[in-house]
Amino acid sequence: MACTAEEEAYLKQKAEDGFRVSTSPIQKLRYACLMRGANGIKGLGRSFRIMDDDGSKTLDFREFRDGLYDFGLRELDDQTIAEIFQELDKDGSGKLSYDEFLVAIRGPINKTRQEYVVKAFKKLDATRDGQITVEDIRRLYDASQHPKFQSGEWTEDQCFRRFLDSFDTPGNPDGVVTKDEFMNYYSGVSASIDDDGYFCTMMKRAWRM
Repeated sequence: MACTAEEEAYLKQKAEDGFRVSTSPIQKLRYACLMRGANGIKGLGRSFRIMDDDGSKTLDFREFRDGLYDFGLRELDDQTIAEIFQELDKDGSGKLSYDEFLVAIRGPINKTRQEYVVKAFKKLDATRDGQITVEDIRRLYDASQHPKFQSGEWTEDQCFRRFLDSFDTPGNPDGVVTKDEFMNYYSGVSASIDDDGYFCTMMKRAWRM
């Protein structure tokens, strides 16, 4: 429900076009992620934990470079990766924290788009407790039409939980989606959409607002 197949194709094409013309190392990384779809940036964030070979919750340059290649970002050469690392390493420590890494590649989301994301979050938060849980989703949506429920592979709760995992913190899904996590997901989606009107229309269609 987050993005339709048509919207995914649009995002990927926009990212490919942006990657070809961009001269910014950070933008190139952002577009390379988004060429893998709306979850590309989030997927790279999830991979951060895998890249972190020594468990320090930070990445040195070797871990960063190897992690990008392991994630499949072969569009980026060593020089571009070195430029990305240098630009992200704001304090010159030779290490990247998870937060500075993800925030930088996610990019900003303007006030107009934020308002639509907040509206969608409020609609999903049926219990009005500031977070989205399986109980909220159960009140709003019927899982009986999900293919995996119909095939008997998943229970109703498993369908809802997988839905929540799409928005949950990468590498640490807990079945509870906060407003920040929801905003993080759509900040990634927003990064490859230039037009506010298209983004807002997509949100209204996705969440029937």
